Amino acid sequence: MSRIENPVETVIRLLARNMSVVKDDGGPANISVSREWLSQEALQNVDGHVTVGLLEAVDNKLELTGRLRRRLVNLRVNVWSLDSQMRFKIVEEVNRIVRQNRNKPNETFYGFAGVGQATGTYKANSAGASSELSPNDAGWSELSDVDYEEIWYSDDQRYSKSHSVNGEYALMLFRFKVESGKQTVKKIVLAFEGYGTASAGNGVTIKVWNHVASAWQNAQSGMGGADETISITLTSNLTDYIDDDGYVWLLARTTNPSDGTTAAVLYCDYVSCTVTVNGITYLDVVSFRDADRVDVKPFVYHTEMVLKSWVLENLEV
Repeated sequence: MSRIENPVETVIRLLARNMSVVKDDGGPANISVSREWLSQEALQNVDGHVTVGLLEAVDNKLELTGRLRRRLVNLRVNVWSLDSQMRFKIVEEVNRIVRQNRNKPNETFYGFAGVGQATGTYKANSAGASSELSPNDAGWSELSDVDYEEIWYSDDQRYSKSHSVNGEYALMLFRFKVESGKQTVKKIVLAFEGYGTASAGNGVTIKVWNHVASAWQNAQSGMGGADETISITLTSNLTDYIDDDGYVWLLARTTNPSDGTTAAVLYCDYVSCTVTVNGITYLDVVSFRDADRVDVKPFVYHTEMVLKSWVLENLEV
């Protein structure tokens, strides 16, 4: 069974990955999110700062034996800025993020929006081969920045890999960086939107890399000649699919190879990885109040927020 993730870490990731604040000049604000506490110097290079810490945790039995339990966790979120209007915008953004994710705060979505060759963590590669290449095979070639843009969104703008060697497939490889500790992960869903064509028939096959077995596993296939979404859901032995660097690897290939005359073509519109951790399954805003620091120069505009959450546990006898 996976370990419970620290609720503070869950909320930090939730806020950091979803925070989107626009400055008055229309540009994106630079908002940092971290654990408590804050030094005034931390505000010098950002537009605002958000800190998260544990306020209180109370453990409740849900039945007489104490096997079913609910841990009520109150979290303290502090918003800081040197600009009062920016502070207001950040508070509103925290409210938005929490409300929209109140029933799934422990779920993190990873996609390729904004990714390019310089990103470093997320990678997409293509190849043509007669077999399914391992993630570290030298035959892979990374997508160009222009090609990456074709898989940023599910918008019918597709990257395509064409391969015409007899008996060989068109392949793509995707790398996702999981930000949670792999011992806390309880579900992974990998999804590929696209299709494949070849002389022997349409179809795309996807697999996930098991780094312990050094093998591609859990094959799922589609048979369409137009966009379809194919997914792999993992709920057991999850540490076998997250390597020591926190990477999850997804392979997609045309189900059928080229015959040497008609190319095997793999089309990708969108690809994603959704990770659910064992931890808080509910999150909401309880209250917030301003607590500005006017005894310092410049003034530090500060709002204290209280969030409530809970963790449900079924203890093994």
